[in-house]
Amino acid sequence: MADSQVIFEELPAGSGKLGRITLNVEGTLNSLTLEMVDRLQAQLDSWREDAAIAAIFIDGAGDRAFCAGGDVQALHASAVAQPGGPCEYAEAFFSREYRMNYTLHTYPKPLICWGHGIVMGGGLGVMAACSHRVVTEKTRIAMPEVTIALFPDVGGSWFLNHMPGKAGEFLALTGASVNAADAIYTGVADRFIASEHKAAVLAQLLAQEWSGAGESNHALVRHVLRPLAEQSIGAWPAGQVEPHMASINALCDGDSVHALIDNITSLETEDPWLIKARDSLAHGSKLAALWIHRQLWETRHASLREVFQAEAQLVTNIVRHPEFAEGVRALLIDKDRTPAWLYPSSREVPTTVLDQFFTAPWDSNPLADLT
Repeated sequence: MADSQVIFEELPAGSGKLGRITLNVEGTLNSLTLEMVDRLQAQLDSWREDAAIAAIFIDGAGDRAFCAGGDVQALHASAVAQPGGPCEYAEAFFSREYRMNYTLHTYPKPLICWGHGIVMGGGLGVMAACSHRVVTEKTRIAMPEVTIALFPDVGGSWFLNHMPGKAGEFLALTGASVNAADAIYTGVADRFIASEHKAAVLAQLLAQEWSGAGESNHALVRHVLRPLAEQSIGAWPAGQVEPHMASINALCDGDSVHALIDNITSLETEDPWLIKARDSLAHGSKLAALWIHRQLWETRHASLREVFQAEAQLVTNIVRHPEFAEGVRALLIDKDRTPAWLYPSSREVPTTVLDQFFTAPWDSNPLADLT
């Protein structure tokens, strides 16, 4: 099944089996499609009930990316096909992707994610949801949704709000790129293991004598990963978030969201990482910056279930709005990088317009049945 978009394997491991999931679309950096989401959901459901499957290892094909997100061009095509109205494919994709991510977050068996290379959007949603999240020296993570008028979704409203200080808010507003050290500091990854040890990770997982108890199997995973992480200490990259926390907290300390945006976009600095973060927000959608900030605020005390339900509501309203289609067009379709945003500044966005994104667009939330 090497030509499949997702490869599923059941590998003999001790007296049981190790399930392996490989996202297998190297040409699109393993970006997720609706078909892939549905196949992932079905396999996860099946393996959850299969007593022989002790744990699951998830990786991406090739050396460039674990997963760069969703197939945004397909989502754009869906949005422009029905401007202002229901976008059948896009809305189905997001609701089913969120359901699959909720399944990962609440999965009883160990999920080991090998987050190597580019990890963005839906890829970060998958990695952050797993119980054992490994990053490498080549891991590159970003949530640049402000540049296409979306928001950090697939659970971003959960894990961003759980990051230290104002790191989550800053990363959400600026789309700043982070690495493996940052991923561990901010809580979206657990261990750093040099990529040269991947084969050893798999071999040792296959060599374990798995039990029928979930917690015991989680302990076996930690037993495998811990020494390989210790062997990789010398390859750790220098982080960006922790050294910049004083600046991040100061920039995100304002009396309004407009003040935060002003603080970041008017920043005078020679620091390359902060410059990229500043320019990303400056060129991004100011309407998106407002709904990103409000989404984080409104979900700051929400349960995981409530987070995904809130994200389903927001994303449905976004894909029905022209700002999203224009952002994707400018960055990913025509690639002219000159989006015609509806509002030049955040202060010009009417409150009534922003409120519409936080109003249910349907009678029943497609994720109302999450438990």
